[in-house]
Formats: sequence, C-alpha cells, structure tokens
Amino acid sequence: MSEKTNPVSTRREGGVLEVTLDRPKANAINLETSRLMGETFKAFRDDPQLRVAIVQTAGDKFFSAGWDLKAAASGDAVDGDYGVGGFAGLQELRDLNKPVIAAVNGMAVGGGFELALSCDLIYATAQSSFALPEIRAGTLADAATIKLPKRMPYHVAMDLLLTGRWMDVAEAHRWGLVNEILDDNEKLMARVWEIARLLASGPPLVFAAIKEVAREAEAMSFQDAMNWITKRKFRTVDELYDSEDNMEGFRAFAEKRDPVWKGR
Repeated sequence: MSEKTNPVSTRREGGVLEVTLDRPKANAINLETSRLMGETFKAFRDDPQLRVAIVQTAGDKFFSAGWDLKAAASGDAVDGDYGVGGFAGLQELRDLNKPVIAAVNGMAVGGGFELALSCDLIYATAQSSFALPEIRAGTLADAATIKLPKRMPYHVAMDLLLTGRWMDVAEAHRWGLVNEILDDNEKLMARVWEIARLLASGPPLVFAAIKEVAREAEAMSFQDAMNWITKRKFRTVDELYDSEDNMEGFRAFAEKRDPVWKGR
C-alpha cells in the first residue's frame, strides 16, 4: 500500500504491539496521519490481549519532524481535527493504562519530541537529538510546555522552550528524559523488544494502576492521592484489589514460584 494510504503500520507479537510511522522524508504528521495514529492507539488501549506498545518510525535521519508544515501551508489547520488522542494519537488519549515505549532513532523535533514525551519509556540511538523549534516559527510547543518542566529541571526546560536549541541524546539521558542510549537502530530495537517482552509478562492490572495513579496524582496533593488509593477511588486500584491477580501475587510469593498473571 502506498505511503499516502498507509503511513501507519503495526505488528503484533504476543501481548506487544509495534507501531511504525513511515512518512518520508521526515515522518512529519498531518491531520490524516494523526487520526490514523489515534485509531491505532485507541485499538491498542481497548484490546485486552495487548499489554505493551512500541512506537518507532522508519528511516535513520528523523524520528519525527512533528507537525507537517507543508500540509499546514496547504490547508491543514493547526487547531484542526487531530482525531482521538489529540496530536499523534497519544498525548490526549484518555485512560491509556498500558505501558508505551518510544524507540527514537534520529531527530525528534517539535511534535516528534512531544510524541516521545507521551510515552512511558524512551530508548534512543547515539545519533538521536531533540529540539523544540516552535519558538522560531512564532508558535507554542503546547504539550512540551506543559510536560517538559515536570520531566527535567525547570530552567533547562525553559532554555529548550525559549531558545529552540538542540539537545543531544547524551544531555537528554543526563536529565533523565532518555532511559538508555544504544549504539545503532538494530541494538535499539533489540533492547526495546527485550523490555517490551519483559513488561508483557508482568502484571497488567498493576501497570494500569501505576499509570492511572501517576497521571491523576499530578493534579492532587500527596495526601489526597494517598486517600484515593486507600479508599479505592481510582478505578484501576479498585479493580486490582479485588482481582485474582492480586491474590496470585501473594500465593506465588508464599509458594516460592513465579506468578501467572491473568489480567483479572
């Protein structure tokens, strides 16, 4: 199928879904592609057989250049219909309580950087770099302005946002934005799949609770969040505490065996 009709492809292996964005030359994202990505991630969220997603892109130069400026010049509105999940399908997708791993190979620019920030783990090749050049175009890096000061020191985040400068992968790793640096794309994908398979074998109900609590607690005081956990006001926590998996963890520990997670 042509790039125009199939810029987003998927591959399943057990509980892992690999999502690939392929829009030469820079993997820029227009409205149509964003909607396709949203439907892909929504389907991942809603499939009980899938437990982990990997986000990668084709090519070696760009992870993603972000918003497609050529499409914008041709009529794609910056405040247009990005589809479910907002831009690139991830950053506003509600109730996504499964781990998502970004495999960054190349330049993650603007919305491409924001796509990586929407993931729970970021692995990157040694040639990768990151930038938010929106300031030079006279516009706002909206999601990054919200997320980045919470992920790294405030003054470093503001430096990136206000100047639009490049950050190499070593600096990103130093600030904790990148979990691990790999030599090349082959080693990157091998490592990412290793982590994905590890997570896919883990307790999905606990992962769901971790993601919901971490997400919702951002807008709560520590004590309020703790009260919500102990009173089981978080849906995922309530489901976990009543689940077979919760008891299975205790039994497996007592019986000195590996637990068998069923996701219920």
